[in-house]
Amino acid sequence: MPTKKVSLTYADYVRGIQRLQPEEQLSLVEIISVKLKKTLGRKKAKHSVMELEGLGADVWKGIDAQHYVSEERESWD
Repeated sequence: MPTKKVSLTYADYVRGIQRLQPEEQLSLVEIISVKLKKTLGRKKAKHSVMELEGLGADVWKGIDAQHYVSEERESWD
């Protein structure tokens, strides 16, 4: 006789947790924590800060960096 697949909802899980003893709840938290750390550890960053290299270079084209900094510093006084 084939078995019927049962789908549990989030609320079902919460109710199940509430029925556990405190030691069992703590054990469950540890299991979830380990699994989550592994999952997050496998995920790669979607972007790298190195993707920003050269961004805005056209804005600074033809501007002497030292001259710009010197003028900025002079404006502080």
